[in-house]
Amino acid sequence: MTVVTAPPAGLVPCAVSDDVDRLRAALAAQVPAKASKNLLIGTWNLRAFGDLTHKWQSTQDDSPKRDWHALACIAEVVQRFDVTAVQETRRNTTALFALLHLLGPRYKVIASDVTEGGPGNGERLAYVYDAERAQPSGLVGELVLPAAASSDVDQFARTPYAAGFVREATEFILTTVHVLWGKKPEDRIGELTAFAAWMRGWADRPDDWNQNLLVLGDFNLDRMDDPLFKAFLSTGLWPPAELNDVPRTIFDDDKDNHQYDQIAWFSDPAQPDAPSLLEGLTYTGTLHRFVRSNLWMLCSKPGPRWRTTERRPLNSPKAYSTSSNTDSST
Repeated sequence: MTVVTAPPAGLVPCAVSDDVDRLRAALAAQVPAKASKNLLIGTWNLRAFGDLTHKWQSTQDDSPKRDWHALACIAEVVQRFDVTAVQETRRNTTALFALLHLLGPRYKVIASDVTEGGPGNGERLAYVYDAERAQPSGLVGELVLPAAASSDVDQFARTPYAAGFVREATEFILTTVHVLWGKKPEDRIGELTAFAAWMRGWADRPDDWNQNLLVLGDFNLDRMDDPLFKAFLSTGLWPPAELNDVPRTIFDDDKDNHQYDQIAWFSDPAQPDAPSLLEGLTYTGTLHRFVRSNLWMLCSKPGPRWRTTERRPLNSPKAYSTSSNTDSST
C-alpha cells in the first residue's frame, strides 16, 4: 500500500530554503530552461531511495539519513527535466511518493516492480516525468532474456525497464538499467554484453514498436576503452563524446574519473552519413552535469551518500528537437 507523505508541519527551516535557493540558482546557470522545442532527459542513481526520516534535518541516530531537507534538494533537480530515470528506487516507496508530493500534481511516475532475489537488492526502476511536457505512449516493458539466449548470464540481475513517451508529435523510448556490481569488474561483462545485444535486436526488428530507442542509467562502467566499456559499445550504442570527461560521482576528480552513468543511442560517429535511428530528435551536442560544489552543498552533513546520493545526476538538456516538423534546439 502506498502512503502519500507530506513534509513536517510548520514553516520550512531557513537552512532548507536557503539551500534550495542556492541550488535553484546553480541549476538555472547550468541547465537550459524548458522551452517549446526542447526535450530534457536526465538519469540519476539515488542510492537506496526507499524510506525517509520524517524530519527536515536527520541526526546521527536517525535511520535512514535521508530527510526532507535532502528530498527538497532532490526535487529541485528533478523538476528541471521532462523525464528523469531513477535507479535504486526501493521496494519501500515512501521517498518516491514524498518526492512526487514536493514536485506537485504535474509530475507523475512510471515504475517497475521489484526484482526479487539477492542480486535484485530490493530495487525497482522508475521514470519521474513532467506530464505537461511528456506523456506516456502506452509502451512499458521489462527486458527478459529468453531461455535459449546465447549469453554468459542466464538473466539480468535487476530487470531493465523500458517506457515510451511522447513529446508533442515525437515518440521516444527510454530503457534504464542498474547493472550488477559483482565481486570484480569481469562480473559485469556478461550483463553489459547481453543488454547491448538485446537493445540492438529490438532496434533492428522491422515493424516493432522501437522508434527512437535511448538507453540511460547506471551501467557501472569503470573506464573508457576497458572491457566493460567495449562490451557496452559492442552493438553500436554510442554515448556522446561530451560525456567522456564528466565526473559521475562526488568523489571523482581529474585523476579518478569513472564512467558509471551513461545516456546513449544507436549511432556511429565514424559514419555520419549512415541512416540515423533517431527520427524527429536531433542531438545538439549539449550535455550537462551537476557540479561537485553543488552536490556537496546538498549533502555536506554526515552520511552524504545516504542523504542524497554519491552519484551526480547526468542529463542531456536541450539535446533534442521535439518534433520532426520543427528545427532542433540550439
